[in-house]
Amino acid sequence: MSAEGLRPKGNRLFLKKSVAQIQKEAARSELKRSLGPINLMSLGIGAIIGAGIFVLTGQVAAAHAGPAIMLSFVVAGIACGLAGLCYAELASTMPVSGSAYTYAYGTLGEVFAWIMGWLLVLEYGVAASTVAVGWSGYVVSILKDFGVADGLFPMIQYAGGEGPSWATPLIQAVTVDGVNSFPLTGTFNLVAAIGIAAVCSLLVLGVSESASINNVIVMIKIVVLLTFIAVGVQYINPANWQPFIPENTTGKFGEYGATGILRGASIIFFAYVGFEAVSTAAAEAKNPSKDVPVGILGALIVCTMIYMAVAAVMTGVVPYLELASPAPVAVAIDRMGLEWANIAVASAEGGQLNLISFLIKIGAITGLSSVMLVLCYGQTRIFYTMARDGLLPRAFAVIHPKFRTPWIGTILLGILIAVCASFLPISILGDLVSLGTAVAFSIVCLSVIFLRIKHPEMERPFKVPGGIATAVAGIISCLALAGFNFWPMIQHAMDGNPLPLTILGAYAAVGAVIYIIYGFWHSKLAKGIDITEETTMSSPAEAMGSGVDNQKD
Repeated sequence: MSAEGLRPKGNRLFLKKSVAQIQKEAARSELKRSLGPINLMSLGIGAIIGAGIFVLTGQVAAAHAGPAIMLSFVVAGIACGLAGLCYAELASTMPVSGSAYTYAYGTLGEVFAWIMGWLLVLEYGVAASTVAVGWSGYVVSILKDFGVADGLFPMIQYAGGEGPSWATPLIQAVTVDGVNSFPLTGTFNLVAAIGIAAVCSLLVLGVSESASINNVIVMIKIVVLLTFIAVGVQYINPANWQPFIPENTTGKFGEYGATGILRGASIIFFAYVGFEAVSTAAAEAKNPSKDVPVGILGALIVCTMIYMAVAAVMTGVVPYLELASPAPVAVAIDRMGLEWANIAVASAEGGQLNLISFLIKIGAITGLSSVMLVLCYGQTRIFYTMARDGLLPRAFAVIHPKFRTPWIGTILLGILIAVCASFLPISILGDLVSLGTAVAFSIVCLSVIFLRIKHPEMERPFKVPGGIATAVAGIISCLALAGFNFWPMIQHAMDGNPLPLTILGAYAAVGAVIYIIYGFWHSKLAKGIDITEETTMSSPAEAMGSGVDNQKD
């Protein structure tokens, strides 16, 4: 078929892929279909249960919601559930790698597809950096239990705080007497970078192997969290839940009260990104039309229930103001004073090691490892699809001849993610992720509305209950949570600390520049090139060469 015959007509920025073309891409995908419903649900749980429980829960409770963080999880869970239903409908109809990016390309047009793809970098790549920062905190904590952390990571002082060298980001977020600042620490988070390097190396080897390891890790952290709940419920002091919703005495948005619950929901929103990773894996699912909806909704329900139970125990054992720690679960375990769990270990600090605390930290490390794995996996598949469409350099779509994975893109993205984890604090990373995720979810809901109106005849193996009304509710709730993340950035700027807003603006500008100078001119849809008819590049050198597109007529 000639390029002219394939070239779509209409406004250049709003060119759309046909649904038939997207389904054709799914049928001819080079990626290996090896994931069943259990793998997909495990993939989602592996992404969802991580930083939200092991890192951010304590910080959100201490600074924003208090014991009412349980309600924050409900609010975030409802918004994610509405978006999850929309994802399930789209994934069952268009089971392709690229998920939300591809959905936007087939419904709203190329410029929206690019915006979605760039938002998904926040949702996956920056989220992986966020989790890596939390992962490094638990690694240092467990090394401290054995008395070796001080030698490897001596404490350093910076304006307004302190932290372990080589495990603290270059830029740190500090609040003193209600004033926020972002001082330089003089070190960077090498531990977090090593964690990202490890999971990206595993992803290069293959998704089947990665999924098998992820299944084991998911079981470990679920057992650990259920153990925490079972043990901790005996040590709950109901007085720690009073007041359940702390009063907002400053009048500032998000500092306790009702707005604190909403601000808390917006911060922990990114912890639910896992169900989106399930739709990203649709191109590697054995029976995507049936398995993907089960994986998405199953993972969301299981994780929300566990989140609420852990938050209830945590705030019931420790007064919420004392949970502002990078390892809040460990703080709660230590507060329980489980002397019956102490065992004699010569190398441990004080000659004794608390076995329960040790197992919790191991669960946190393995749990956060699986989150990094899934998030990096999702990011590489998004870029793989964008590169196949010509919106990014072909290097991101090169498939390894043996492992059948996009290995060059995985390595390049791993480097970028590691740099973010090394230099930026978890608070800034978390806000960026939550904002990008919420906006991306709202575009997915909009895509469902578009297809319901324009293509009512389309076969939908899974349909959103409530149809367009549910999708509209999803848009409203997701955009509201995005606003709850954006407003604090404006407040920081008004208080003389424009760093978060500057990073967001620079990120948006870089995305626009890349599309203008590369994506706009290399778009295969605009050229009329059918990517399902292309031959695979035979070598990385060829892939990174002139960028000339091969096609069969």
